[in-house]
Formats: sequence, structure tokens, C-alpha cells
Amino acid sequence: MIFQDICTTSIIISGLTIALSGGVLSYFRGLFGQKELRILILGLDGAGKTTILYRLQVGEVVTTIPTIGFNVEQVIYKNLKFQVWDLGGQTSIRPYWRCYYSNTDAVIYVVDSADKDRIGISKQELVSMLEEEELKNAVLMVLANKQDITGCLSVADVHRALGLDALRTRTFQIFKTSAAKGEGLDEAMEWFVLYSDIISIRSFS
Repeated sequence: MIFQDICTTSIIISGLTIALSGGVLSYFRGLFGQKELRILILGLDGAGKTTILYRLQVGEVVTTIPTIGFNVEQVIYKNLKFQVWDLGGQTSIRPYWRCYYSNTDAVIYVVDSADKDRIGISKQELVSMLEEEELKNAVLMVLANKQDITGCLSVADVHRALGLDALRTRTFQIFKTSAAKGEGLDEAMEWFVLYSDIISIRSFS
């Protein structure tokens, strides 16, 4: 089994709460160079995870099929390298997500804003994931995807439905996106650029 083979003992990297000036951030960016960040893309099946991955990598829509297992690709954005793991979101696969949590810097959690019937399940999976010790220092990006579909939940609706206000100790942000049209992804990546300095310093500590 692809998932069982890679389950290993977790290594926890202690986090730091740091307030740094722009000059100090620039110094550390130059010191660490193009540090590769480990990113997981998670979410229910059909949320658009794989479409987002290849939008980020090649800048266009790539025909995809449901992910059975995982895709892993390197994405380069400005001074950053991301090792991005796109994990399948089917019911039978979700229990294996935890096998990939170790050493993760950030999680991109993708929500199908048009799938109102399963928003509750999406919340349950998010809450369960964030309770894992291995992800306690990972920053969280939520993408309210498929915003181009008429009648979808708004970003504010998704925010409320997922209970994001309860994440008082987690660094997170939510973005309005349409992977099909490529909308909102640049703004999301710029947020990663902002927080990558803190992630890098924490990883080297």
C-alpha cells in the first residue's frame, strides 16, 4: 500500500513566535536563499486540489483525473521553492493523510465553495487534521475554490462554516479562488512569501 509504506516516526520542529523588521527579514531571506518549503494540499475529493497544483506549477489548466494516492511537484515562486504534496481526498484515502504530516511547513486546505452539502464534512476533516501534533507549527491557507460557479458559498460563508474564528493560535488566511480561471492564486502565493521568512527561521532553529 502506497500510504502505509511511507508512514514513519514523526520529527517535531519547535516553532518560534517572532516579530521582525523588514530589514531583518531581508537579511534572513538572503542568508537562507531559496529554501524549499514542504506544503500539503488537502481537501475533499473534487475540491480542485490537483488543478490548483498544476496552475501553480505551469500556469495553466491541466486536464486531471481524481487523485488516487498523491502527486508531488516542485513549484517555484519568486525566491521560494515549494515541495507540494497533493493528496487524494476520497473517503477511503483521508485516513492516510496523517502519514504525510511530518516536517510540513504549511497546509493548503481547498474547499469546493459550490459543494454546500459537504461543507460540514470538510470542516470535520479540517478540525481533525489541525489537532495532529505534527502540524502544530504549520501555517494554514484555506482556498475557497470554485468561486466562478453561480450560487456558491461566499468566502465569508466558508469562513463561518469551517469555524476559522476558533483558530486563535494558528497562523492562517483564507482566499477567494477559481482554479479554473486562475483567479486568487497570485494573492495566495504572495501571502506565503510574507510568511516564508518566519517559517524558514523556525525550520533552521
